[in-house]
Formats: sequence, structure tokens, C-alpha cells
Amino acid sequence: MKIFIAILLFYINISPMESLVNTAYLDHLYEETTVNNSTIGFVHIYAEAPDYKWVEANGEGIACIDDAARAAVFYMNYYNDTHDLKCLNKIKNLINFHLYMQSKNGFFYNFIWKDYSVDSTYRTSIAEPNWWSWRALWALSEAHKFYLKSDPVFADNIKSHSDRLVDVLSKWLNNENKSVTYGGYVLPAWLPFETASDQSAIIVKALSSYYGSDKSKRIRTIIEHLCSGMIKMQQGDKLNPPYCAFLSWQNSWHAWGNSQSDALIEAGTVLNKKEYIDAAVKEIKYFYPWLIRNEFYSGFTIIKDKKGIPSFQDTIRFSQIAYGIRPMIFSCMSAYNKLKDTAYLNIALNAVRWFFKYNPADSVMYDPQNGRGYDGIIGFGKINTNAGAESTIESLLSMQRIEKDTHAKQLLISLYLKSG
Repeated sequence: MKIFIAILLFYINISPMESLVNTAYLDHLYEETTVNNSTIGFVHIYAEAPDYKWVEANGEGIACIDDAARAAVFYMNYYNDTHDLKCLNKIKNLINFHLYMQSKNGFFYNFIWKDYSVDSTYRTSIAEPNWWSWRALWALSEAHKFYLKSDPVFADNIKSHSDRLVDVLSKWLNNENKSVTYGGYVLPAWLPFETASDQSAIIVKALSSYYGSDKSKRIRTIIEHLCSGMIKMQQGDKLNPPYCAFLSWQNSWHAWGNSQSDALIEAGTVLNKKEYIDAAVKEIKYFYPWLIRNEFYSGFTIIKDKKGIPSFQDTIRFSQIAYGIRPMIFSCMSAYNKLKDTAYLNIALNAVRWFFKYNPADSVMYDPQNGRGYDGIIGFGKINTNAGAESTIESLLSMQRIEKDTHAKQLLISLYLKSG
């Protein structure tokens, strides 16, 4: 049987590699300690070439919820895929870190200092309605499902922390349906920070998961209201800029964290809303191929002139980071899994090639041999060879998501091998 498999892999031009997902470097970034009689786990933000020792983020700290949430989701998925028991302590300790970082106001602090105390004052660490709180909710919602059968007491504790955040979130969100105009575009004014569809997407992903344990009208209403706003942030069509892209905030688009299509497919599936999935598919079909053909952008603004004709302004090429590619891969694979159309798989594979030299730097941005995700393309032919938590985890999540499908996994490994 082993000989047969080897021959089969040879004929489909794939070596007998098991996976491109290598946790070695993420494991290197992971640390744990005891605080308040509880073991917490976290992931160091930065590690710099050439020795890749941990480096503190100046003014912020050594680790953050943003990365711990990503890591927890990755390790939960990894355990579900591999049943590797070595993951289990990391998962629980990372979730304990989340519980440790929740403020009395319900939101989350983001950073810890090197003495493991909470950074409660720096502007990117304050316990407020912002990215890190939404990412914490995403991880906790996934963790509740993960522990529901194996450790129901811990699952209940996780749920109580999630409930606190959902309560303050529901009070903070804008329930009105007003509009605002930027750059000639009439946009919704009821998303976080008025028009932040990027942050809305993380909330929707989190609440779509949370909805599995709380199918209340309140949660459904929040998801629907945010999704309706995200859809209004979609602009252009298949022929006109920005080609059905979801604007990130105001009349601008940026690559990092643009998970609207993925979130809409997830919400559309959970709530049985075909219009959400249709909107997501338009971005995947028309905007993503345009972005790939143009060797990616980091960001742009779009403006309509007096005649209503759109044009790109302030286009930014660099830096390009893994966090800008991973949301595209998640969205494409969500569409492929939902609709069973290989066109979406092909777009995902064209996007993932960015990690394997098909990028403006002609450089490897994720190395399966050591598990490092490098910290970005900073110019034509130039990369940042440091390898921090965000880039590494976003790279691993990208590989992991494609490898969940057996056929896609074979194509991914073949693509990597061909890249040399």
C-alpha cells in the first residue's frame, strides 16, 4: 500500500510530504507562566533575524490578545485535524490568558509587560471596543465549542466571559440606519466607528460561532444589522472599480483583516441568508483576481468625480503581509466548501502562491521547513526577514485552511514543490 501511494503521488507530481503546516516556530514563540494561581499561555509578538530570539514591542509589551486569539484558533483546528495531544495544554493556557486579560468593563486589554502584568494604558492595549476585543470573542466562541463535551465546566466559564463581552458590545453598537458620504460614496453609518466593515467582519465571525450556543433574537439581530452594513460597503461591479471589493473604512480599502467575504459566507450559512453569500462571491470572483493580477496592493482610496466615475487614489503597494493574504484564502475556501465550485479553489491557490515566491519580492514568505512566516514584503525584491507571531500564525492558518480539503492539500503541496 505504501508503494502504491508513493507511485500515485509521483504521477500527480506531489512528493509524499504530510503537510505544509509546521508548528515548530510557533511553538518557539509560545511561553507560559503562572499568574493568580492559573497557568496562562501567550505568544511573543516579535522575533528578529538572524537568531530569532524574542523581542519586546517598544511601549506595548511582550505579547497580546490579538496573537493569542489567532494562536488559540490555530491550535484548536490543529488538534481537531491531527489529535496531537501536545496541543491541549497550549490551547487551555491560551484561553486562560484571554480570561486573565478581560477588564471589569467587559472589553479586553491587549498587551502584557515582561513581568506578565497587564498593559492597561497604552492606546493599543486599552480595554475598549476595538480589534483585540473582537478577536478575543472569536477565540472564546470557538473555545466554548471546543470544550463543550470534553470539559463542560471550563466551557461554562468561557461562555460567562463571552457573555460579558456580548452584553457590552450590544449596548455599544449603533442600532440606527443612518448614512454618511465619503469620496462620493453613500455608506452605512451604523458599523463600528461608523463605517468599519473590517472590524464588523471579525464581530460577525465571532457571533456566528457564538450563535451556536445562543440562538437568541438579540444575537441574530446584531449579525443581520452588521451584515447589512458590510454589504453596503461593497462598491463597483465586475467592470468598474473597485470591482465589488468591500471597502474597509470610509472610502478606503486595506488588505489586512479584510474578512468581510469570509464572515458573510459564515453568517449566510448559519442564518440561511443567500444574499450574504452572493455578495461575498462577487468580491471573490471579481476583486480578488484583479488584486492578484496586479501583484497585490496594501491599500487604496477610491473617489467618484462629479460625473460619478470612480478612480483609485493613494494606492499603496507595500508593505504586503500574510495578514493581507490569509483573509482572501479563508474567503475563497469558504466559498469553495459551500458552493463546490473549483473556481474559488483556483483563486485560493493563486493567492497562496504569494507565500512561495510569486510576489513582488520573488521571496519565500512562509517556510514549511522551519514554520516561519516572515514579516512582510517592504519593496520590490525586499522582505523583512524578522518573523513575528502575526505573520507566522497567519501563514499557518492559510496552509491549514487549504489543507482541510484533501484535493486542495495535494494541489497546495504540489504548488510549493514547484516553487523550488
